[in-house]
Amino acid sequence: MRKDLFNRYIWIVDTIQRYGKITRRELNELWLKSVDGDGEPIPARTFFHYRRAIEENFQIDIECNKAGEYYIDSKGTRQDQQFRNWLMDSYAMRGVLSDSSAISDRILVEDIPSARRFMSSVMEAMKQSKKIVFTYQSYNRSLPDVGIVFHPYFVKLFKQRWYVIGLKEKDKAIKTYALDRMTEMIISEESFQMPESIDPSTFFDDYFGITTSFGEVKRISLQVNYKQAKYFRALPLHQSQTEELHDSYSIFSYRMKLTGDLVRELMCYGSSIKVIQPQELRLMIQEELKKTLDQYD
Repeated sequence: MRKDLFNRYIWIVDTIQRYGKITRRELNELWLKSVDGDGEPIPARTFFHYRRAIEENFQIDIECNKAGEYYIDSKGTRQDQQFRNWLMDSYAMRGVLSDSSAISDRILVEDIPSARRFMSSVMEAMKQSKKIVFTYQSYNRSLPDVGIVFHPYFVKLFKQRWYVIGLKEKDKAIKTYALDRMTEMIISEESFQMPESIDPSTFFDDYFGITTSFGEVKRISLQVNYKQAKYFRALPLHQSQTEELHDSYSIFSYRMKLTGDLVRELMCYGSSIKVIQPQELRLMIQEELKKTLDQYD
């Protein structure tokens, strides 16, 4: 995709999202004033082609009502919308960084595990409903697990690592594997059928992170100091988050299952938060803190 065209697509989507509903005349007036503009209005036929390209590349539908106003069709699940936003942000950032190679020594990024090697194979297998067979080197085992036959249901991004979730045939259980820990993979000729009971959009609704639990959903309350509360408002810990404001702190409440991922996340905030309930989670935090302190005896 040519970069100038891509920039136009991003500008059109961002502008329509900001205004909610906007006519093509109003859009052109803003385009003429924009730093991205070329001093010429966008012709009707060209705008039509842009709409189709945006739909094909970003799965974003730009609709037009009877009043001639354009708007973003918000149909789809919350995950659909999150994916579209992530895709747009990723493309936009790639465009910005591609122009910055001359100052690459001043752009600091994290050294994160890469899923690039096997992501395309996983995606292809998901599209065709084909099983995959791979070798996996877990952090918890000295020897790799060879010849895992797996039904790839869906993928999830968590803390900048990609995971595939599906059925491990040998165990007949739903498992989660990090793509960066795979060392070999082939797409099998055998097909699988994804169960109707598996809904990727809601599968992790009761969890923080990538680990699951057979436990019950708990009501969780955290006392958070006023400074950390600002970050929780800007980036909620979980979709169920609610806030009760107090003078010098906030009480954030959630409905989640208790997992190791959640405990590790809460411990990252140190003394800026305190678990109020449930008692089970308080004890899990206390146990981890005790183990940490014991390291310094």
